[in-house]
Amino acid sequence: MSYYINATAPVAPTPEQLYANTDFSKLSWVENQWANWYLWMGNPVLATGLMSFMLHEFVYFGRCVPWIIIDAMPYFRRWKLQPDKIPTPKEQWECTKQVLFSHFTIEAPLIGLFHPIAESIGMATWQVPFPSWKLMAPQIFLFFVFEDIFHYFSHQLLHQGVFYKHIHKIHHKYSAPFGLAAEYAHPAEVLILGTGTIAGPLLYSYFMRDLHIFTVYIWITLRLFQAIDAHSGYDFPWSLQHIIPFWSGAEHHDFHHMAFVNNFSTSFRWCDWLCGTDTRYRAYRKRMDEAKRQAKAKGMSLEEFRAFENKIKAEAEAEGLKAEAAVEASADGKKID
Repeated sequence: MSYYINATAPVAPTPEQLYANTDFSKLSWVENQWANWYLWMGNPVLATGLMSFMLHEFVYFGRCVPWIIIDAMPYFRRWKLQPDKIPTPKEQWECTKQVLFSHFTIEAPLIGLFHPIAESIGMATWQVPFPSWKLMAPQIFLFFVFEDIFHYFSHQLLHQGVFYKHIHKIHHKYSAPFGLAAEYAHPAEVLILGTGTIAGPLLYSYFMRDLHIFTVYIWITLRLFQAIDAHSGYDFPWSLQHIIPFWSGAEHHDFHHMAFVNNFSTSFRWCDWLCGTDTRYRAYRKRMDEAKRQAKAKGMSLEEFRAFENKIKAEAEAEGLKAEAAVEASADGKKID
């Protein structure tokens, strides 16, 4: 049975009408709680807006907490990509304030408008039961691909002249990112890059008319996990990039923050590989792998190897600072040789 509303329906249903023909005994526990939320709120627009904002805040900060704890424990430094750069409590608090500012000034108002926009293009919101995993899984994968491509080209644009100097530079404050910094950005950047996250579901719903906001919530949750983990600064043996070779992960994105250049994608490595924007990164990885080989062959101590490794990182970071300075100079019409 189709539960997707007619996008041209002129009158919104009342709370009593929402589930008039629903057999709650056939619903799962989650579906029952979903319906009860909308009935309790009594206003579908407010219910969707409030639930959407609370989901975002709960998932974002909830996922950041483990990384804050890990950063405070020296035991985990062995997997830290830049172990000499640990965020201080002051940096984390300053980062949190900027993130909250963007959440309440940019994201909250837009989230409040989401319900009427979603229903106007045929997206289900309050309806139950939820769609099957057979329908949701390919939809979520499609959103990942769309967002990755959108982010890749938008991110490159933000590295150009005035866009970098006046917008994206804020996000590059930390050359060694940490979880909370995933959404540490200028409000304009939050709006630009956030478009890639929500435009995929909106466009899909407009053309296909078989999308439920519950699917969008799963997508948003996974996207937040991806963004926060990519900024975590840690590369564990069990990290997803070691299981899925084309997954970007923290190791891939950490180089972007450290060296300023290359690796503009989010979830996947495809765009960078196809467009040749990972050449310096691959050269860096080759040097690192060679350093490990030499350390083993020469029987270097851990301290000697760390010094060798830090030298390679310092060279990559120095090149990045030079590239960043050139981009900022171009914004003023200057040129750095």
